[in-house]
Amino acid sequence: MPEADPSLTTTSTAEAAAPSRPRVGSGGSRGLLSAFEIPADEQEGGASHSRWVNRDIQPIEEARRTWRFVTFNNYWLLVNTNISTYLTGSSLIALGLSWWQTLICIIVGNLLATFFVLLNSLPGAYYHIGFPVVNRMVWGMWGSQFAIWNRIFLSLVWYGFTAWVGGECVYVMLLSWDPALEDHIPNTIPEDTGMTTAQFVAYIVFNVVSLPVIWIRPHKLERFFYVAASITMVFFVVLLVWALATMGSDGFGSTITASSELPVSGGPSSLSWVMVYGIVSMIGSIAAGILNQNDYARFATEPRHAIWGQAFSFPLFGIVCGAMGMLVTAALQQRFGGDALWNPPDVFSRLITDSGGADPGTRAAAFFAGLCLVVSQIGVNVPGNALSGGFDLAATFPRYINIRRGAFLTAVLSVVVNPWRLVNTATTFLTVLSSYSVFLGPMTGLMVANYLVICRRKINVDDLYQGVESIYWFDSGVNWRAFVAWAVGTAPTLPGFIGAVNTSVVMPDGATELYYISYLYGFFASGLTFVLLHRLFPVRNLDSFVSSKETPEELMRFYADKWELYSAENGDFPADEQIPKSEEA
Repeated sequence: MPEADPSLTTTSTAEAAAPSRPRVGSGGSRGLLSAFEIPADEQEGGASHSRWVNRDIQPIEEARRTWRFVTFNNYWLLVNTNISTYLTGSSLIALGLSWWQTLICIIVGNLLATFFVLLNSLPGAYYHIGFPVVNRMVWGMWGSQFAIWNRIFLSLVWYGFTAWVGGECVYVMLLSWDPALEDHIPNTIPEDTGMTTAQFVAYIVFNVVSLPVIWIRPHKLERFFYVAASITMVFFVVLLVWALATMGSDGFGSTITASSELPVSGGPSSLSWVMVYGIVSMIGSIAAGILNQNDYARFATEPRHAIWGQAFSFPLFGIVCGAMGMLVTAALQQRFGGDALWNPPDVFSRLITDSGGADPGTRAAAFFAGLCLVVSQIGVNVPGNALSGGFDLAATFPRYINIRRGAFLTAVLSVVVNPWRLVNTATTFLTVLSSYSVFLGPMTGLMVANYLVICRRKINVDDLYQGVESIYWFDSGVNWRAFVAWAVGTAPTLPGFIGAVNTSVVMPDGATELYYISYLYGFFASGLTFVLLHRLFPVRNLDSFVSSKETPEELMRFYADKWELYSAENGDFPADEQIPKSEEA
């Protein structure tokens, strides 16, 4: 690999400007497999695809970079203003924290998470490439599959969980129509599954009504975001106002009035360590979204839209929704005889039950509440989970799967995670949210360290779509340094992780405390180790490219123009997005 890409000085011709075409084996897939290859019309104009590229994972051209400041604002409104975020207070209060201690955890956790989101959005915002492709420069062309499959697994888990909660919202709507719903849909499912037949029917209905939204291309989601974000914001504000206005003379329940009885210090069960755990669990609850944020940042019209569009909206909506969950639950607690009903669908189901199903006003309110919550859950589940799975599956099988196919596969396969078993108790819910960050924090640290320190913001975009000739090929397609660094950030926290998942296993206090800071430890330990390994065992052709005279800004402009022209010349735009001929020259 030469020290600098010679084509940087010869961009006046189309030939020089075209990205290096990926090499496709002469044999290819034939017979049965060829029948599943992506048709030309699904490639939106017949874009070439090979083992390393199809149109959905190549750098996003200008026509598809449609996400502006408001789009990112609405995206995070949907992702951070939903039932899962609303429930975070319940998880922390269940650990023994008071309401104000819980609020501190929510605020600090969201601010730290925003920092990590912004850092990990930079490659996508500036080079217009997504999470699977960015990881090729970290783990190697083949080694990146490790990170990608981890994210695919999380997409399945989170899609299934969010869809189940969405099914609970559909159940409220059905119950408002027929208060005797459980009698009219006899239960044939064993009790130990944690659901009834009627609830499972509602879950299936939610999945079906989500399918049309999954069909929408990511760069065309802006209108849906406007509608869904507006409905979500209005609903949660109205819910808060109604709860406070009808609270009655008894005031707030014990959710807010109770104080913490935890000792201030003295090991992992002390107030200080539980608050640390609460803060890190806030990061852990969105760790999967932090990890693959390049998938969305690459759609930014300009980098500043991805940066500023997330810097304010991410913490704002996460903090407000978490605080709102505590206020509404406490305001309604006396109404329900002291029971703290955290889950909004449970609140409206209880209102119908308490009225005996005879109050038309209550049933109408429950129906529209359920409808708003369904829109909210679709708004977080499709872009946050279905599309994430679609992005990753498209990068794993680019000949056979594009984003749309991958998103539908994610939705279909998500049922295998048995989501109805994930929400049995508040403490289990918190563990499910945060524990996997043991593995994700180190992965995120590797990505950030690689981009900012090792590569110094320089990316050879063409080589991310090549095979053995790529500077990111490393050793047989695998960068062993990444695996070692990831292990350094992960292994020490595993004993505490095991103790959290299986409470019958007793671990030393030190192991538990390290687990409590697992995301922070993993992020910085893996990132630092990765940098040191690249210094001790340099990659000659990569270092040659990084040390070239071109600035990161020059490389960003060069590759953006190069792939823009490549897309235009190869017909990679849908008919309604073709660049006018007067602008192609």
